[in-house]
Amino acid sequence: MPAKREVTKSPTEDHLISPADPAPNAEGLNEKIKMKKHMGLLEGVAIILGIIFGSGIFISPRGVIEEVNSVGFSLVIWILCGLLSMVGALCYAELGTCIPKSGGDYTYINEAYGSLPSFLYLWAANVIFVPTTNSIMGLTFAKYVIQPFFPECDMPDLGVRLMAAAIICFLTFLNCYNVKATVKLQNVFMFCKIGALVVIVLIGIVWMSLGNVENFSNAFVHTTQNPGKIAKAFYSGIFSYSGWNYLNFMTEELRNPFLNLPRAIYISLPLVTIIYVLANMAYMSVLTPDAIASTDAIAVTFGNAVLGKFSWILPILVAISAFGGLSVHIMSSSRVLYAGARNDHFPVMLAHLNVKTLTPVPSLIFLNILSLIMLCSSDIQLLIHYCTIVETFFVTLSVSGVLYFRWKYPKMERPIKVHLAVPIIFVIICVFLLILPVVESPLVFLGGVLITLSGVPVYYFGIAQEKKPKKFRSILKGATILCQKLLLTAHEDE
Repeated sequence: MPAKREVTKSPTEDHLISPADPAPNAEGLNEKIKMKKHMGLLEGVAIILGIIFGSGIFISPRGVIEEVNSVGFSLVIWILCGLLSMVGALCYAELGTCIPKSGGDYTYINEAYGSLPSFLYLWAANVIFVPTTNSIMGLTFAKYVIQPFFPECDMPDLGVRLMAAAIICFLTFLNCYNVKATVKLQNVFMFCKIGALVVIVLIGIVWMSLGNVENFSNAFVHTTQNPGKIAKAFYSGIFSYSGWNYLNFMTEELRNPFLNLPRAIYISLPLVTIIYVLANMAYMSVLTPDAIASTDAIAVTFGNAVLGKFSWILPILVAISAFGGLSVHIMSSSRVLYAGARNDHFPVMLAHLNVKTLTPVPSLIFLNILSLIMLCSSDIQLLIHYCTIVETFFVTLSVSGVLYFRWKYPKMERPIKVHLAVPIIFVIICVFLLILPVVESPLVFLGGVLITLSGVPVYYFGIAQEKKPKKFRSILKGATILCQKLLLTAHEDE
């Protein structure tokens, strides 16, 4: 009865997942079908670094310097983006340990604000920023693989997109087939990615130590005064750091999340910020702002300028980096769709797991199709702005949930509790970043708003409406049965 309910009780306190819960036996079909706790601290760090080091640092420097027009302020943007990501990650550490369920932003928005806002997040995620990010990473991989074969001319656009489509399909299959092998690969890819950036940083340090620092003279000359352009530069930087919240999507698969989730964040974000700033200094010591702004494959241009006959090393390392980043992004983002379907916000077939591999195969295949559709455009900078505006809004909404839970459930158990000023500062900064680019990119902003709001009629027809048309229910049932037969899937509660 409502009168007997304690006001201090969180909506999730009845079903908190203990970090000591034993992993299910995947080999016996009599066991409950559910995800395994197969990731420790190293895997958690690899997930975060795997996504963050995926492709952004090899494409976003162009977007930043194009908007701010100066070397000095570009470096300031990269430092501030790292600090902003760290502030956001602290808030997500509190959310992830007081609501230790998979789904990340979707779960936090659902617990704080209810069904419609969380569905709109799920809708926007699967229509906009998850498949868009997959396509960006696929395109980055393709451009770094293909560009060395076209050093003096433009790459064939169709070839780039076909290569990106092939790698997205292959990695989706790999994630469907064996998630444990995919997770182990992340440990290898993590060191390859760090290795690529370390090579760039070391080259830059040697180059600058030889006295090549003329690009840093008058570093702040011509810096833009336009707030909208500065905000767009932040979007390019933020995209490179995106991924710091993705481990929260897989909390149920993380051993001892109360300990390993915050530790993975605290290890990853400072390391990323330091490496990114040093990598950008290396780029800028060798290349002029005009050279950076004219290339989609900055590491190739950088390598050609300083490595001579060994310039082939960097495209290979960057391609490996983008490959690993795409793999882990496909794996983690599918868990958002899986969590939403499990909560009846998407067709129930997307909440099914393969009975042999215990992977969300239907969700992986669904996102694969949407990612291929997003390859209709190969303009990476446009895709970044389009993706980041919408994602920033929902990240802001998630972090505001920290403030809501503090007010609504002050006695809620919080293994990690950040100072109240931390989420307040983060929300204020993000609100400004959302408002300022409207004048500069009204169509991109309007497109993101319209696609997000297009989920409202879908929600009221497909979810809120209790008695759905018989034909609609029949089609969904038939599709679910077909999915179970073709993909050998079952609901985790079956």
